Amino acid sequence: MPSTLALTTIAETIQLSLSPVFMLAGIGALLNVLAGRLSRVVDRARALEALHPRTTGPEHDHHVWELRLLDRRMSIINLALFLAVSSAVMTCLVVALLFVAELAKLHFGTIVALAFILAMVLLIAGLISFMIEVRVSLKSIHIRPELLERD
Repeated sequence: MPSTLALTTIAETIQLSLSPVFMLAGIGALLNVLAGRLSRVVDRARALEALHPRTTGPEHDHHVWELRLLDRRMSIINLALFLAVSSAVMTCLVVALLFVAELAKLHFGTIVALAFILAMVLLIAGLISFMIEVRVSLKSIHIRPELLERD
């Protein structure tokens, strides 16, 4: 009978760890989006850096302004990536702690709860950073007013 109890206990622990595992899947999707955005920003920055020495006047000033904006975006995306990865690591720690606590019959539910709360706070901060980066990216998009006029 003890092996049945252990199997049941393991099954219950696996059920408990499903929510954090789904959270990991969501974080993975977020990381994919952030990495894609970073890649596009880096590509645009490289293109502008190549044009930079050949420009003068207002065009040069616009390129400098856009390069500064791209540099800021890269920093924000980097922060968002760091926060999302940190959240994923904390989520993995939560899953590991669930199993260790159950297998070793340790009672540190408070530590598991605090680790999960920290994972959520890191994820929230990462999402806020992502939102800020999207807002900053919109500054570089300017539609000429004549295109917005009705015919």
